[in-house]
Amino acid sequence: MWRRRTGGDTRRSSGTARAAAQAEPAGPVEPPQQPALTIDALGRKCPIPIIMLAERINQVAMGGVVAVLADDPAAFTDVPAWCRLKSHEHVGSYELPQGGWSIHVRRNY
Repeated sequence: MWRRRTGGDTRRSSGTARAAAQAEPAGPVEPPQQPALTIDALGRKCPIPIIMLAERINQVAMGGVVAVLADDPAAFTDVPAWCRLKSHEHVGSYELPQGGWSIHVRRNY
């Protein structure tokens, strides 16, 4: 049975906004962990970066991080989607100074 909340907790919405504002980085973010393997897919169109990642992710130990360097905008969204599909962890995507991203993936199995 569904119950309607009464009293309207206004702190919840402002607290969420405040937490989101605190989570925003103030400047460029450095990767938290040095990758065990770097895959250079700069200049290649998707799905090539994902194919390169799938072929080589087993070369790192469990819990190891793989960095995929890519400048195709599709890779920015497709690599994290591949991580969800394959149950690996998308650690983060970091902008490269020359353009593109370093997309970090942690091997889970």
